[in-house]
Amino acid sequence: MIGFMQYLEEAAGKNLHMTHLEDAVIDGGVKGTRNVFNYLRALRDMLAGNASAPVSISVKWDGAPAIFAGIDPGDGKFFVAKKGVFNKSPKLYKTNADIDNDLSGELNDKFKVALAEFGKLGITGVVQGDFLYTNDDIKEETIDGETHITFHPNTIVYAVPKNSGLGKKISRSKIGVVWHTTYSGPDLESMSASFGERISTKLSQVSSVWHVDAVFEDRSGNATFTKAETKKITDILSKAGTLFQRTKAPILNEFANNKTLNERTNRYINLKVRDGERITDTKAFVTGLQAHTREYFQKEADKVKQQATKDKKLAMADDALKIFTPRNIKDIEKVFEMYNLLVDAKMLVIEKLNHVDGLRTLLKTKDGFEVTGQEGFVAIDHIGKGALKLVDRLNFSKANFSTEYIKGWQK
Repeated sequence: MIGFMQYLEEAAGKNLHMTHLEDAVIDGGVKGTRNVFNYLRALRDMLAGNASAPVSISVKWDGAPAIFAGIDPGDGKFFVAKKGVFNKSPKLYKTNADIDNDLSGELNDKFKVALAEFGKLGITGVVQGDFLYTNDDIKEETIDGETHITFHPNTIVYAVPKNSGLGKKISRSKIGVVWHTTYSGPDLESMSASFGERISTKLSQVSSVWHVDAVFEDRSGNATFTKAETKKITDILSKAGTLFQRTKAPILNEFANNKTLNERTNRYINLKVRDGERITDTKAFVTGLQAHTREYFQKEADKVKQQATKDKKLAMADDALKIFTPRNIKDIEKVFEMYNLLVDAKMLVIEKLNHVDGLRTLLKTKDGFEVTGQEGFVAIDHIGKGALKLVDRLNFSKANFSTEYIKGWQK
């Protein structure tokens, strides 16, 4: 399996942002699409019981903000940091004074707790995780008639029965974090990321820190495809594969290589996601994408006064849409028909993974709670050392943008 690091929106292998699996079709062209098929086939094989599948899965927790912790190779001192850790002039917090100089309010308080508590864990390299809570974020909520301990870092509310062993552990702790990435290298700037490794189990266990790995574990035995489910995803991948073979490579690659077309396509897809719409009518989608691109650059042209600048803006639309000729339209529609089938296959994987027992995941409304799945999952390629995220975008991404659901940062 070819590595996918080129499709992660990262710098020098840093896990700063990760691509949606299906978007690698748009971002990676032929090569990216081939890798999407490889990932989905490997996930199918793994869930069908093939232990030799070259991928593993991590849970994508809905924590916030991201946090880094470890030892600065430059001076051997322990630090915590935000995403600026890999800048040329990194902001590392090694003392409370460092935090006071850069952060204020709630973030200041959280990083001070992290500095004091994560230093007890025996971290020897550099690790990355997501904040889940500090003890003042922990609440007691009655859910289905039972008292639960809850924390709400972002969009998803995590809940566990108060009197359970896990509930008691969380109640006693001062801070919670999920670890998902390790880094290695001679200095911070040149470090590269490694996904899907067990981190928490290698660290010291202290009552003041509840820390877990993002590595997916199916203790319930529910995350296994039946023969019928295996056939269903295989049939979907077969249909998508036929479309892939019939799609002209230059057209697929144009979406990846034409920067303007790539940006407009991703933007249009995200607008559809926010509206809770899937690509069901590929002809209408392709027509809409062209109109969206024209409208965007017309608005850009309307903002400037010089005719030469206006013409330049409008020419960018022409360049982005140059492959949208009558001869190519059917092939372009095939790209999004294939894209849609790959989303179908992805959703079968997500639905199966969401059947695993664990912390309850909920969305909070003004009227109470709604049951939801995990934010998503990350498929990790242990051969190519890459990763892609699998998210139910219509549900989670829409909830993320919607004002209907109360977010953890809203007071």
